[in-house]
Amino acid sequence: MPLNKDIAGWLTGQTPAEPLSLAALRHQTDLSLIAQQGEARDGHYQHSFTVPAADGHAIAVRVYVPYALEQHTKRPALIWAHGGGWCLGSLTAWDRPCRLLAENTGCVVFSVDYRLAPESPWPVPLNDFWQALCWISDHAADWDLDSTRIAVGGDSAGGNLAAAVCLMARDRGGPAVYHQLLLYPALDPNLSQPSYQTYGQGYGLTKEVMAFCWQQYLGQQPLPETSLFSPLHMSSARGLPATTLLLCEYDPLRDEGEAFARRLIAEGVNVNLHWLDGMIHGAMHMTSITQEAERCYSLSRFI
Repeated sequence: MPLNKDIAGWLTGQTPAEPLSLAALRHQTDLSLIAQQGEARDGHYQHSFTVPAADGHAIAVRVYVPYALEQHTKRPALIWAHGGGWCLGSLTAWDRPCRLLAENTGCVVFSVDYRLAPESPWPVPLNDFWQALCWISDHAADWDLDSTRIAVGGDSAGGNLAAAVCLMARDRGGPAVYHQLLLYPALDPNLSQPSYQTYGQGYGLTKEVMAFCWQQYLGQQPLPETSLFSPLHMSSARGLPATTLLLCEYDPLRDEGEAFARRLIAEGVNVNLHWLDGMIHGAMHMTSITQEAERCYSLSRFI
């Protein structure tokens, strides 16, 4: 279908970004995302805590309990990795999305502040997210969680981390992951899918920006020959959890997401694939731009 008219108007009003330091780019990105969400809207989290990483780093986690479940026990959980190309993004910029995920999925959402590249390149962001998954699973009773219904999820680069920890959990014999919720995930560093040619310019996220993000994640290392870096190239999908996958129509990442879905289905994984027609990458933030962005949350329900 045609590009969403509200998003088309918003894109027209965007000006090319001037070169910025990484710190300034991070600040500007957060401000832009929060403005797209509607700054006055509720992004309240009820709790925060830290998880110890293997190297002693304290990984911050914010907790969003659905208001209807605050007094309940045995609650499902969704452990979330924010997007931002592994080098941008913050817990604060994802406050409103995580609140909406909690209310729409009925899960207690744990938003993980994994360390960012290039200061902490591959595999540090992934290991941080993995440590958070393991710690929360081990302490499920402390949070009144149903240990049989702990899911993981993420958007864009965060979707990469979520897909990778599902592979780790399967291959390491746990913790058990009930479901994976992936919004327009980044799964293939080759940038060779046809959608990069069709939507790699003029629709917000560009091929050049995505190449920059992958390079920040990689750092100075050789390209890892592992699906934990690029989950699309996993050796097998068997044994992975049921998956909900949301893809944007006008997104350079759409084809790798679709290829990932086909691979899962072919190997017996239950997949709910939803197309966000007329939408661009980052749609979950665009609720103040178009009402259609709310579908990112209504379609995220998996319980």
